Amino acid sequence: MNAYRAKPLRYPWPPVLYLAGIIAAIMAGRLADLGPIPSPHPYLLPSIGFSIGLLAVTLDIWAVRTLIDRQTPVFDTGCARHLVTCGPFRFSRNPIYLAYTLFTVALGFLSGNTWFFVAALLALLGTRILAIPSEERHLEARFGYDYESYRKRTRRWI
Repeated sequence: MNAYRAKPLRYPWPPVLYLAGIIAAIMAGRLADLGPIPSPHPYLLPSIGFSIGLLAVTLDIWAVRTLIDRQTPVFDTGCARHLVTCGPFRFSRNPIYLAYTLFTVALGFLSGNTWFFVAALLALLGTRILAIPSEERHLEARFGYDYESYRKRTRRWI
């Protein structure tokens, strides 16, 4: 298989899935509210949400900058030029998807809308099914043993 032709994705599924999940959570929250998330203090959940959201945005920016610095496409529809194993990629093979998931969870804490937790889980599962397998095939075809070694020592999410 030609590694340059084995692009990871033909369609950018992950951002679309997470955006669709966020929109669906907002709509579901308006149509069928599941009730507030119980909290012992009125500022606890927003504080947790803000902290997780800040972590998510920081992780996303760090991962994107790492890819740009290594001259590798940020969007998963392009051919990887380098196997990036530094920055947040030392800890997670999918730090951008992890950031998307954390951000969606943060919205749930900030808004009190429990549908965001459902949306985060469904978007994560959709990304796991629609995006990650083809990305992994692409990286294995492109980088062979180096990718296999990286995959063995670095977890997919955290």
